[in-house]
Amino acid sequence: MAEVVFDRVSKIYPDGTRAVNDFNLDIEDGEFVVLVGPSGCGKTTALRMVAGLEEISEGTLKIGDRVVNHVPSRERDIAMVFQSYALYPHLTVYENIAFGLRLRKMTKSEIDARVQRAASQLGLEDYLKRKPRALSGGQRQRVAMGRAIVREPSAFLMDEPLSNLDAKLRVQTRAEIAKLQSDLGVTTLYVTHDQIEAMTMGDRVAVMRKGEIQQVADPQTLYDRPLNLFVGGFIGSPAMNMLDATIEANGSVAANIGEQTITLGTETLELRPSLKDYAGKRVIIGIRPEDLEDAALATDAPADRIITGRLELREALGSEIIAHFAIRGSTAETDETRELAHDSGAVGDTETKIGASEDEAIIVGRFGARSKVKEGDTIKAVVDTRSLHFFDPETGIGIYDSPKGAQS
Repeated sequence: MAEVVFDRVSKIYPDGTRAVNDFNLDIEDGEFVVLVGPSGCGKTTALRMVAGLEEISEGTLKIGDRVVNHVPSRERDIAMVFQSYALYPHLTVYENIAFGLRLRKMTKSEIDARVQRAASQLGLEDYLKRKPRALSGGQRQRVAMGRAIVREPSAFLMDEPLSNLDAKLRVQTRAEIAKLQSDLGVTTLYVTHDQIEAMTMGDRVAVMRKGEIQQVADPQTLYDRPLNLFVGGFIGSPAMNMLDATIEANGSVAANIGEQTITLGTETLELRPSLKDYAGKRVIIGIRPEDLEDAALATDAPADRIITGRLELREALGSEIIAHFAIRGSTAETDETRELAHDSGAVGDTETKIGASEDEAIIVGRFGARSKVKEGDTIKAVVDTRSLHFFDPETGIGIYDSPKGAQS
């Protein structure tokens, strides 16, 4: 096992495109780190530089104590698991797993011992004589994992290994991979576009945008204290509601959203004392759907922490209600929010506006399953002000301890 260190690493293509720019990341020995971000953000390019499949244009990359910038891929002591599995169709499961060991001229007894051990860890003992075409997608992915495990490398590299699986199998397999990595203790760099996958698997998660790291932290810190607007909007499902607001300070501190005002409690100000510096100024307020609840289900909800709107869409999921409702106000429009909307598949405002008029914004809330709200109704939603997020509209930086924003 070994640590992997990116020191100001960049990848510049002949046309001048910087796919990865000034990339700094220290992956500790035995740590599971996930690179996550929109398509084209450079996460796979960063992984391929570790694998030796992309040349490094600038900076230094170390695996263990070795600088590997010019070390051939086969000599880097890494194992890679691809999205496509990359199994040999004419070989059995046993032969696929053993293939790399045979290239190393290992003895038959050592090869057999390693293959049997990996098969046991992955639940593949009953499939060793089968060929890939006789396996399910999840089983094929486990064979690809087995081929990596038997090499006993210093580091695992995984490039969206679950993207070809259906939703249910993806959930099961990500749990298997996370447990396996924990049991083996092998340094792992994992790339995915799926932020839920990233949050549930990684010891730490690095959020990327346009070739650069926006924030590296444990999953809970990314969720609770996003460094900027992009991280806040990318992490969480459904996504954070981003609204234009004005901070008002007349004795107490409040946020004006369109024609409505939410009083911010003392806990909000203790967590984000810099809000006082924004009195009378515009901010972007972030409200996570899970921090909104149907007022009819909330006992003793303070009247000054309620938003009123018109329900446009109700999605009943059994365990909860996803409520889309329109309020007077405007959704925040920045380069970051437009990029996030594009990445989510929204075209312009068509997806986010639903039935709202030009002077209205749609807010998404996660209501309790017992909510009786109906489409077309005027509804009231209680806001958990302790969990609100605030961002500077000019810089996109989170408002925490100073007017310029907070550091993670």
